[in-house]
Amino acid sequence: MTFRSVFFNKKLAVTLWFGLSIIAILQNIFILRKFNNFLIFRQAYFHAVEKTNLYLLYPQQYFDVYLYGPVFSVLIAPFALLPLWLGVSCWVLFNVGFLYYALRKLPVQQQWQFALLIFCSNEMMGHSAWLQANAAVCACLVLAFALVRKEKEVWALLFIMLATFVKIYGIVGLAFFLLSKNKVKFIMWGIVWAVVCFFAPLLITNWSFLIQSYHDWYAALQHKSAKNIDVTIGYTSQDISVMGFIRRVFYHRLDDLFVLVPAALLQVSQFVYYRYYKDLRYQLYLLASILIFTVIFSNGSEAPTYIIALPGMCIWYILQPKTKRVNVFFAITFLFTTFCYSDIFTPYFRRYVAIPYSLKAVFPAVVWLIILIQIHCKQFLKIPDPEKCRIRNIE
Repeated sequence: MTFRSVFFNKKLAVTLWFGLSIIAILQNIFILRKFNNFLIFRQAYFHAVEKTNLYLLYPQQYFDVYLYGPVFSVLIAPFALLPLWLGVSCWVLFNVGFLYYALRKLPVQQQWQFALLIFCSNEMMGHSAWLQANAAVCACLVLAFALVRKEKEVWALLFIMLATFVKIYGIVGLAFFLLSKNKVKFIMWGIVWAVVCFFAPLLITNWSFLIQSYHDWYAALQHKSAKNIDVTIGYTSQDISVMGFIRRVFYHRLDDLFVLVPAALLQVSQFVYYRYYKDLRYQLYLLASILIFTVIFSNGSEAPTYIIALPGMCIWYILQPKTKRVNVFFAITFLFTTFCYSDIFTPYFRRYVAIPYSLKAVFPAVVWLIILIQIHCKQFLKIPDPEKCRIRNIE
């Protein structure tokens, strides 16, 4: 059995991508009966209609708090109005299908699209089990990238603004402005779709409630961020990030800015080679870096958020010469990222190493640093066109 026969297999890719998430749905509905995250999303619609604060605790309805933008209360409406079991199922399948569609639009050889789907299928299953929305955010960013390349800024900006108004870190998609050939059009449609997304909740609520909701959203994010970095409250499912790793290893309430500022500067530095903006290899390196950066430098990142980072890691691997050293490194990186909290590792490892020390963020951070170095060394110029080259050196 060769690498090609396993990872370049369309039937296997589709089966794993959708099949594992369907298993997660059935497990949630019939065995675990855990719908908390979906209940948070669902109730956001009803709270907006009833004009009750979106960001308060409602312990009789669900645990934790709603932290998405007001526009999400409109987007979730089609799923909120369905019976609970059907709403959950459709919500998960929407995320799975949307990201599948986006990844199939990546400008890489079709067989590598199948490999990417297989690599990410376990992460997608974990995301589906949590009933999260990160897959949709990832799909928005990947589609925006693909659409900008095709000079379809009208739709690219729609996806960027939707991602931004749902989860703030979707704003990283604006970096694709530098790759756009129609920068005036990019700015114009960015403004148009920002206005549309800002006012969209008026479809189900009123003006005063909408403005108050934006104030409440900002306050809720500030409170959540402060809570995430407080090492004195013990380990939580949040802050699976570079800062979280540092905080938890050294048990120090590190201010995010000490990491974020230099990290942001290093991220921006990758865009300095403007003469290569039309080079697909350079563009894919930047996309991979953006997807990883978005997750590993957010103190709100949790395990399901890595459905955004892992495709970035896989894109990086696709671009590499498939030497033994690269393959072994990627295998280790992949194992400790997507299976970090799975039964592959012992319960002791998960409980006392992986979770307490944000280990899931470590290897994506290493890949991000490698991308940074490779871009500045212009290594992308040494690889063949990922759309046209024939796959070699993989058996």
